[in-house]
Amino acid sequence: MPESALIFAKELDGSGGAIEHTDIEKSQNANRPLWFHFDATHPDAENTIHRAFPDIDEHSLSAIFDQDARPRVLQLDHGTLIILRGINHNEGDDPEDMVAVRLWITEKCLITLRYRKSKSLMDVAASFDQKRGPKEVGDIFSAICSTLFQHIENGIDQLDDKMSLLESRVLDKPDRQLRRNISEVRKSAILLRRYISPQKEAINQLRFSEVSWLNDKNLRRMQEAQDILVRGIEELDAIRERSQVVKDELVNALSDRLNRNLYVLSVITAVFLPLGFLTGLFGINIGGMPGVDNTVAFPIFVSSLVIVVIIQVVLFRFFKWF
Repeated sequence: MPESALIFAKELDGSGGAIEHTDIEKSQNANRPLWFHFDATHPDAENTIHRAFPDIDEHSLSAIFDQDARPRVLQLDHGTLIILRGINHNEGDDPEDMVAVRLWITEKCLITLRYRKSKSLMDVAASFDQKRGPKEVGDIFSAICSTLFQHIENGIDQLDDKMSLLESRVLDKPDRQLRRNISEVRKSAILLRRYISPQKEAINQLRFSEVSWLNDKNLRRMQEAQDILVRGIEELDAIRERSQVVKDELVNALSDRLNRNLYVLSVITAVFLPLGFLTGLFGINIGGMPGVDNTVAFPIFVSSLVIVVIIQVVLFRFFKWF
């Protein structure tokens, strides 16, 4: 367990870079924008944030630490509470088990909190090392949104590719195992849409809120990010509907295969039914059976059975039974 709940503290230098700080109180004396990132799993995380940032009221602090937080925006007097969701890139986790990104934003300070690692946040943080990072608090938030939603779009594209592959497999070689794969894709689409839809509304609410830390450039970038969410929701709805169509097609294909097999068995049964009757009749061991002492009786009987089969086949073809 790390000694401090603080993962990093960055003071933006205004040219795409950042100065790293380890002391929260000293960093707060800086005149330039600050970004603090905390580990919510640390036992002292809540007390640390409460002591360092007393302007955050208890209800907002409790909302930030809520593990089941859903996407939303809450504008308060001393800052803005924002909760978003992103694709889960952590090893061993499902992508649709989305990671919550918790933010508290003021004009000169951004506080983020994590229970699980967010690739989007770390990508934005890594951009400072290459001297191409955000320059203002609003730039950080818009960069997080763009990166977060771009990963969501990539995840939806991968889900769409899986659906297309399943469609091809159902048409080429239907198999019962595909039913489970189709259900998994449908479940993933439903889970992703569960968080993306309210996230779109949260971003839309923020775009029309009067917050001083968002400039026109940030708002345009958020508009583009919101468009990605809208396209994602439409694509998820299409994937969900396609999965139902593909599942129905798979059920029909499996039913057709079963019907064909039953049809073949029925034809075979119909052909051999009279043959079985005749062989059973002539196989009884009682007196008076014709041809018992005749040496050519067996060939005649076999020939008769062949003629019966030929007559049956002709009749089946005539009545179009096969």
